[in-house]
Amino acid sequence: MTSSTSSEAADATGAPNVPGVRIGTTMAGIRKAGRRDLVLFALDEGAAVAGVFTRNRFCAAPVQVCREHLAAGGPIRALVVNTGNANAGTGADGLARARRTCEAVAALLRVPPQSVLPFSTGVIMETLPVERIESGLPAAVADLAPGNWAQAAEGIMTTDTVPKSASRRITVDGRPVTVTGISKGAGMIRPNMATMLGFVATDAVIDPALLQPLVKQAADASFNRITIDGDTSTNDSFALIATNRAGHAPIMSLDSPAGRELAEAVTAVARELAQAIVRDGEGATKFITVRVEGGRSEAECRQVAYAIAHSPLVKTAFFASDPNLGRILAAVGYAGVDDLDQGLIDLYLDDVHVATRGGRHPAYEEADGQRVMKASEILVRVVLNRGSAATEVWTCDLSHDYVSINADYRS
Repeated sequence: MTSSTSSEAADATGAPNVPGVRIGTTMAGIRKAGRRDLVLFALDEGAAVAGVFTRNRFCAAPVQVCREHLAAGGPIRALVVNTGNANAGTGADGLARARRTCEAVAALLRVPPQSVLPFSTGVIMETLPVERIESGLPAAVADLAPGNWAQAAEGIMTTDTVPKSASRRITVDGRPVTVTGISKGAGMIRPNMATMLGFVATDAVIDPALLQPLVKQAADASFNRITIDGDTSTNDSFALIATNRAGHAPIMSLDSPAGRELAEAVTAVARELAQAIVRDGEGATKFITVRVEGGRSEAECRQVAYAIAHSPLVKTAFFASDPNLGRILAAVGYAGVDDLDQGLIDLYLDDVHVATRGGRHPAYEEADGQRVMKASEILVRVVLNRGSAATEVWTCDLSHDYVSINADYRS
């Protein structure tokens, strides 16, 4: 089995179709009139689905139902997504309404209710208007078509300012294979996961048992490396669909050449979607990569990276283009690495060496720091000099608009 790769970024105007997936959208008026807020994915027989979900213990009703339906092990034939209402904090009634949504989809598509996965995003602790979903579903079914990825990317938005889509194409055994995905998210973003929905589909032929490790691998390298405000939401979901329509020999191992190629393509799409969420962070003006190197373990590096990326003081300094870089060093210090030796640490902003041996670098000038911090994309690099492990996470600045957006969100 051989494979080769090429890259094709997709934008909101369209994305390559994935054979075996049809998408329909409609305006159901779930919270606001005149906007797409209901999306339906219909999957051909033979498709397989896996997913990862929020680790928030107060998870939403649709997350609970998705987990139940996936755990049952039967085929998944449809995904239904509503915006405007999260159906979280709604107790037994919320579960009943999520199941009723599945039953409505199942009746229209003539599939079992357990083969439907529900997803919701929006305001928490409000009753899901399932009657509006039921009324809107026939229009979504009538709209089902292979080429509706752009409309779906729009239909899953909440506080997002732009739709988010991405795609890659690879070749396996001479057969073209497509990986296309969409996501939403702009606030309540923190790893494990964030207030985001992500849907990636491929027509690759793959052993269904490999989908769960593949979706987890992709999430850990993408959606679980972003943070906007340090909050983990109740509804976070990332689903991976394989329709098995590409016609090549089945991929039976992620360690095979084709398995690695597919994993790289899925991860690349997920990473592009995750980074698009950060770039669209509520009120964000800067995209910041935090890279920590020279740790004893990747876990240790993540600990330090997230301490920096979650810090409101660091994030507001970036918004102000203020090289108050002691805030970064302070975050490194309180990250919880108990035996960290501050005398070994180096700090860089892009190409500017800011700190060394626990203090200001002799050649560092504040004007150099300010020059970097005025840029729209910034690299913060911390070298711990205590090992060979490294990792990076992505975040954004914290602006006045973040407060305004979240203060006005429900009105």
